[in-house]
Amino acid sequence: MFDCHVHSSFSGDSNMDAVLAVETARKMGLKGIAFTDHLDYDYPDYDDVFLIDFNKYSEYMDRLKQDCKEIKVFKGIEVGIQPHVVKESLEVVKKYDFDIVIGSVHVVDKLDLHNGDFCRGKSKKESYSRYLEAVLECISLFDDFDVLGHIDLIRRYGCYDDKTLSINDYRDYIDAILNKLISDGKGIEINTSGFRYKLDSPMPDYEIIKRYRELNGEIVCTSSDAHTPEYLGYKFDYIRELLLKAGFKYTTHFENRKPVFTSIAS
Repeated sequence: MFDCHVHSSFSGDSNMDAVLAVETARKMGLKGIAFTDHLDYDYPDYDDVFLIDFNKYSEYMDRLKQDCKEIKVFKGIEVGIQPHVVKESLEVVKKYDFDIVIGSVHVVDKLDLHNGDFCRGKSKKESYSRYLEAVLECISLFDDFDVLGHIDLIRRYGCYDDKTLSINDYRDYIDAILNKLISDGKGIEINTSGFRYKLDSPMPDYEIIKRYRELNGEIVCTSSDAHTPEYLGYKFDYIRELLLKAGFKYTTHFENRKPVFTSIAS
């Protein structure tokens, strides 16, 4: 399988050496690894952490791709989408020859999800609804991406005792997001960092994965969102079984922004 969402030391929130990551992935038997380091313009209070020198990044990843013969290495980017920085973000995406572009929503209404600012003072229903509404807004404004990252990220950082996001409670939002992705030929990732954050499921959970398939979605990427070597390819065997259960026959990775499908059939 391919790990389509990995962060190296180029990202301000990761210290993982890219060469070590590649070697770890090879030893695990992964077929490929995509580095998707952060671009998050106007991230509240942390702007310098999530802005990297993409000239250096691109050159480094190109060399790494050439040097690695036993495992495929892909050069990607994870774009934190906010409506007021779409133009600047698009300029970076178009400037470099990325293999994969993940579109993610880390900040809503200029409020950080990670530190609890966004949820503060809101009921769970209010914050989850507004987050999903913002995801739909962002993917409608920013269309130059391949895969939507951790569609239900609000679960990971929501400051509520019950973090579940029941599809029945938010079906209109979720269906609108999934239908938009499908009509635009874009995919979703199955992000196993949910297990690290004690959610007991990937992001999204099985019900949303199954709903994406019911709506005829086909592009699913297996992603660890690893920032350290021990989480590369984390619980991918479990994810494979989950995808088979939901009716998928293939996983997807991207090369030169084109989807490549790999059978997961038994």
